[in-house]
Amino acid sequence: MDMMGKVMLEDGTEAKAITGIDDHSRFCVIAKVTARATARPVCEALIEALTRYGVPEQILTDNGKVFTGRLARKPATVLFDRICLNNGIRHILTAPYSPTTTGKIERLHKTIRKELLSERTFTTIEQAQAELDTWVARYNSEREHQAIGDVPPARRFELVAKEPAEVIDPQIEPEEEPRPEGHTVMRKVDRAGRISILKHRYHVGRHLAGQPVVVESADGLLHVSHDGVVVATHARRHLAEDDARMDRRANSARPSRPTKGDEVLRRVDTWGSVSFAGTGYRVGNRYAGQVVGVRVVDDTVQITQDGLLLRTHRARHQRTKEFGALANPGGRPRRAQDVA
Repeated sequence: MDMMGKVMLEDGTEAKAITGIDDHSRFCVIAKVTARATARPVCEALIEALTRYGVPEQILTDNGKVFTGRLARKPATVLFDRICLNNGIRHILTAPYSPTTTGKIERLHKTIRKELLSERTFTTIEQAQAELDTWVARYNSEREHQAIGDVPPARRFELVAKEPAEVIDPQIEPEEEPRPEGHTVMRKVDRAGRISILKHRYHVGRHLAGQPVVVESADGLLHVSHDGVVVATHARRHLAEDDARMDRRANSARPSRPTKGDEVLRRVDTWGSVSFAGTGYRVGNRYAGQVVGVRVVDDTVQITQDGLLLRTHRARHQRTKEFGALANPGGRPRRAQDVA
């Protein structure tokens, strides 16, 4: 959803056009001419579209004040946000200074200007609205669209059963905010502008290096947000059933129980590793300086702490050295090159 200017009237004033399209089909659902694109006419246009075409799962807008108050100095829930909240619509914001994010609707604006508004003036807003309505009807039902296979946008909805939409009055305050769908975790962007989710790396942007971001997994996608603004969206690379494992802190809080066996204690060095039988085994930087347990189980080395399993490695040490290592609870200082 967006706004378009340069709807010129004969008295010299410039009206605005509030527009909205369906991302899947390019079907134009909002095309409303108004004297001023303030919060009230924008929201009235939204309610009219929801009533006529149904309630979508999500809406993408820019960060204009008529659309959201999340980025204001004192964050607030504006009327547009309330409509989305009351009707269960996920309101997504574009990243600042990223016009390509709304490229589809900008392309619609370009077409409207070229075919209807270029070098035109209208006597009244009503006349402009009538001509725009005629243009939109042809655009939706007759005009072939190259991006969707040279068919009109309406063709993508021919088999969809129409059901009456129940739109909640935007003036009614919600009793409580709906619980967020999907799984959400926090991540810190690395120097290369990436984050890691379940061993998969996703690019966010170097300009956010060192900044915290929120990652939401929903509908097969990962939405990455910074300060309430979506900065990246990626196809999810892990299985949906693994969403609960995205929170690494939750994962480390409930690891599985280690196998019973002889155990020795080792202190994790500054590199996040321990030495056992002359070989370094990785534990993790977060455990640097902490004491962990090391035990050999068949052909693996298990690292534990407080009775909980932290890591399991394939044994890489010489098995002839195990007896001495198990007999030396404190171990010996190891050299950095011992780490494999």
